[in-house]
Amino acid sequence: MNDIQRVDGSLDRLLREAGSILDTIPLRELIRGVLGAPPPLEPDAWMSLVAPRIGPELKQQLRDLHARMAAVLDDGLDGRRSDPERLRSLRVELKRRGLDGFIVPRSDEHQGEYVARRSERLAWLTGFSGSAGIAIVLKRKAAVFVDGRYTLQGIAEIDLGLYELHHLVDEPPSDWVGANLPEGAKLGYDPWLMAPAQLLRFQRACKAAGGELVPTNGNPIDAIWTNQPRPPLSPIVVHDARFTGSTSTERRQTVAKSVAAEKLDAVVLTSPDSIAWLLNIRGNDVPYAPLALSFAVLYADATVEFFVDPRKVLPGLDRHFGKAVRIQGPEGLAPTLDRLGQEKKTVRLDHEKTPAWILWRLRKAGANVMRGNDPCQLPKAKKTRVELDGMRRAHVRDGASLTRFLAWIAKDARSGRLTEMAAADKLYEFRKENDNFRGPSFPTISAFGPDGAIVHYRATPKTNRKIKRGSLYLIDSGAQYLDATTDVTRTVAVGKPSAEMRDRFTRVLKGHIALATAKFPRGTTGSQIDVLARRALWEVGLDYDHGTGHGVGSYLGVHEGPQRISKVASTVPLQEGMVISNEPGYYKTGAYGIRVENLVAVVPVTGQGKTDRPLLGLETLTLAPIDTALVDPALLSDGEITWLNAYHKRVREKLRRHVDRATRGWLKRATKPIKAARRRRA
Repeated sequence: MNDIQRVDGSLDRLLREAGSILDTIPLRELIRGVLGAPPPLEPDAWMSLVAPRIGPELKQQLRDLHARMAAVLDDGLDGRRSDPERLRSLRVELKRRGLDGFIVPRSDEHQGEYVARRSERLAWLTGFSGSAGIAIVLKRKAAVFVDGRYTLQGIAEIDLGLYELHHLVDEPPSDWVGANLPEGAKLGYDPWLMAPAQLLRFQRACKAAGGELVPTNGNPIDAIWTNQPRPPLSPIVVHDARFTGSTSTERRQTVAKSVAAEKLDAVVLTSPDSIAWLLNIRGNDVPYAPLALSFAVLYADATVEFFVDPRKVLPGLDRHFGKAVRIQGPEGLAPTLDRLGQEKKTVRLDHEKTPAWILWRLRKAGANVMRGNDPCQLPKAKKTRVELDGMRRAHVRDGASLTRFLAWIAKDARSGRLTEMAAADKLYEFRKENDNFRGPSFPTISAFGPDGAIVHYRATPKTNRKIKRGSLYLIDSGAQYLDATTDVTRTVAVGKPSAEMRDRFTRVLKGHIALATAKFPRGTTGSQIDVLARRALWEVGLDYDHGTGHGVGSYLGVHEGPQRISKVASTVPLQEGMVISNEPGYYKTGAYGIRVENLVAVVPVTGQGKTDRPLLGLETLTLAPIDTALVDPALLSDGEITWLNAYHKRVREKLRRHVDRATRGWLKRATKPIKAARRRRA
């Protein structure tokens, strides 16, 4: 203890000398926030939050304090299966509050895909670590709902003696509430974690069951979660316009014009990706997406009130914003909403993404609340010329790294000693050598054999399978670069594939090619072309239980809207500049998984002569070989073979100057043209 006090005394002196306004007590709290954020790519990057100049002695003291605190703060998110004691403690807390049940969504106040450790309440309670799910806990029973990507993962992680497991879409949680909530029961929820559209479904279900849906004051899980992480702290950095193609001022003015055109006074923005895009800023508050958790109000005159923890704000950010953006702490949001109401302003909210608490606060204050989409989402999805050019360049770098990896695994997998985790680590090593690299864009799916059938599988020390001959290896990975976000999947044969594997792979490839070569009139939605990717599978009674394509950001989220390609009906047309994935697949439970994924950009079709309507098509951005050992040429048409050979020629020509000599030789062999074979029925 005396040694710690002595070090802290020295630390106070060093902090003062560095110009910091902190002493050791607020510094410790700041470090707890830093530990609540993902580890930064540069380990010492967080120190910019402490002082503008950090000397060697202070840097070492900060490292030591950070390490000591990290060693003793166990937040309980250790990958264990469902803990019965946590479930019991929650029920005790609910009884204390006069509640008969509680809804536990896998979401934070911003409804994002990736959340900070503090917001991993669903994982802490149930053991389920997927990115889409919800739990409902009643007095005598509980259930967890996951979508089709996570069914097998849910079985592995959730104690089915404590929780029922249901399909999120086929067996909606609101239906389960309607069937299981006792009459007169009170079902609680956190109004910061549920959006109005989601809330409405539960209100109807509770009413049908004769129960009541009740908002809580504070989250019951927060009351029982010992050592729950602090809200994350990471420095907010300016994202240079040379990567975006437009300044923050230009973006604010563009979106504000649409706000004014709809006779709105303001829009409340709750999605950090929208705020990051609008203000040209990035952060590191959540895993895999470069976001600063925050709220904002955009006014029709293009001014913005930006609500964020002031400890994240570094000197110079105010100069980037100018006078049109006013920075406030999070505590300023409620008074701002009250003022908008008192002034009878017309304010738009996205009812799918905004916390119900914000809606209530505005309505209670007297605002005229209008329902509508986040006005940043569509212009964010339509990439600028600079952003598209950056993506093209980034995919060359990224493709070279993936090709080096595929050449390496083609050699090393033969030994039978290589594991899934070791393979994922090797791909990360290749990628991190690239210019502008900022980390992975999602947890790498490195899956061999049966693990490939788990759509969002993530290898752990417990599940870490060896890669051996006789099955398929699936690698789904991506990276964040200052000029792009990437996402690519390749499936490769380890040893000689079976006839069934080749048949299934070729059908998936046929669907991939059908989308890659599609031409469609303006106004076409992704749901209208989804069937192209599934047709070859449907013809033999096969399918896959996930969407075919999701939007991808530009150094933002690897999954972004509003565009998508899926069976689910979409009202948003595919538009020029959008980037979207093309990823049909097939999964045989207990055996193997197959997916072929490239990113594509929506572009105008040229050289088609006169047409009745202007056409759009898809430019393939991703550059990496597709394993021809898994292709059955007899199932491909001449046009499909032509596409595959042309794609491989492009891959070879684009990448050969960016890989080493040994990889270049492998690349030449891997992209060798295939020849047509005697046709058989597809």
